[in-house]
Amino acid sequence: MTTPSAPPPDPRQALLFALAAERLSAYYEHGQWMTTAQGASLAESWLLRGAVKRDALPLADRRLLSELSDQLARYLAGSLSREAGLYTAHEMMEALDPNYRSELVFDLLDECARLLRESGEEARV
Repeated sequence: MTTPSAPPPDPRQALLFALAAERLSAYYEHGQWMTTAQGASLAESWLLRGAVKRDALPLADRRLLSELSDQLARYLAGSLSREAGLYTAHEMMEALDPNYRSELVFDLLDECARLLRESGEEARV
């Protein structure tokens, strides 16, 4: 189900979402969870690929986003059936294309924003 466009998410929220998508997808594909260090490294790689300065998001922040993405991915895997989890992982990976929109994606982006707020990381542009 495709829905109308919404404003793009805050960069930290988007990175948290993307890391959770990668974690969940990798879990269902390989049966193992990514470590915090692997998630932080993946975040750095994405930031560099996007021509963002390496220090634009310090290691401590990348680690926090990695930990929060792990929390979200494990919650999803633990609360959904395998079939629903695979569907959710697929939807999240599809949503890495900025033109893809769905209600599920909007709900998960809202959850990412909530996790950031609760961790004390207010949205930064």
